Amino acid sequence: MNSSVRTPAAPGAAAARKLARAVQRVTSTALGPYQSAVVRIGFSLTWLLFLLCEYPHRHELYGPDGPWSWDMAQKLIANNHAFTALMWSQSPVWFEIVYGLAIVSAALLMLGWRTRTMSVLFMIGVLSLQNRSIFMGDGGDNVIHLMAIYLVLTRCGQVWSLDARRDARRADRVGPVLWGALGACLAALTFTGELSGGWLLIFWGLLVVHALWWAAGRYAPGHPRVLLDVIANLLHNAGLFVIMAEVCLVYATAGWYKIQGSRWQDGTALYYPLHLDYFSPWPGLSGLLASSGVIVMLLTYGTVAVQVAFPFTLFNRRVKNVLLAVMIAEHAAIAVLLGLPFFSLAMIAADAVFLPTGFLRRVGRWAARGRARVLGRQDDADADADADADVAPRKQPRQQEQVRTLVE
Repeated sequence: MNSSVRTPAAPGAAAARKLARAVQRVTSTALGPYQSAVVRIGFSLTWLLFLLCEYPHRHELYGPDGPWSWDMAQKLIANNHAFTALMWSQSPVWFEIVYGLAIVSAALLMLGWRTRTMSVLFMIGVLSLQNRSIFMGDGGDNVIHLMAIYLVLTRCGQVWSLDARRDARRADRVGPVLWGALGACLAALTFTGELSGGWLLIFWGLLVVHALWWAAGRYAPGHPRVLLDVIANLLHNAGLFVIMAEVCLVYATAGWYKIQGSRWQDGTALYYPLHLDYFSPWPGLSGLLASSGVIVMLLTYGTVAVQVAFPFTLFNRRVKNVLLAVMIAEHAAIAVLLGLPFFSLAMIAADAVFLPTGFLRRVGRWAARGRARVLGRQDDADADADADADVAPRKQPRQQEQVRTLVE
């Protein structure tokens, strides 16, 4: 008798092991570090460019000279309880301070300097300006509005940030000072009654969480810090999943609504915006494109097909990557043909959450080498490339790094 015959595994043993590996992966690792970084850079850059471009018109858009008056905004916010720091004072000086802080926070978040702090300030800047004059935005502004909130939940500074380059062995003195100053401002707002309700709980909750994080890292680096890391990873992964779901929802609803339109059904929908002066920064190019009925029909039907099909391709990596490239090219064309650069940049930044990890890492190495050539420091480029190729996998084993169905 052969005593080495293997006993059949229990029916649920394999499923239990897969479930255990999935739980371990979600709790021990902040997935998609490159995807969350490119989303952070993309949205902060889009918002920064928009604020700088509209700087001469800032008073008409969000300030005291806008058509949406202070009294009208106050009545609306009293009903929908939206957050905006611009309603704390009618002073033009206060408006300039808020607008300036929005620019600074967007620039620092893009660079990845104190990303935890800057993500909160970035959200405050976006909500303050957009909620002050809600009828000034378009679809791109709505996406920025949502992503500014979701980014607070993510650990978006793991790579491609100044935080990632900072020596972790050195004590962080700037972070506690920043959060101490924010805490003092929050206490003053609470005392004066300018901030109340749900937003008051949210901001105090963020302050307490970051205080616990700092205290655990300094005084309890053992199990308490491990527990906080697990919670942070769960929040990050949940936030990244919500961003992905939001992008799919945007495309699915846009595509299915287009299907119900008669102009989309007969293939002529693209013809009409190409003949509107407001959406024709290049009249000659728009006229040339609109002159071909076949091209207009193909682009109209292709837009609907890609938007409807994209959410269903997430579980096929190759098809998903092809449609992703098509959608990015489509938004780039919208930026040029229809004169909507910020809408297109916002949508491209949202699409970037699905870019393959390998592609993003190659882009990072190319950027590091290009920067080093410009600065004449090739050794730094090689060091950055080696760090990018070596450190990130150490933080994320291969089976944890590749979320094949979504981010690969």
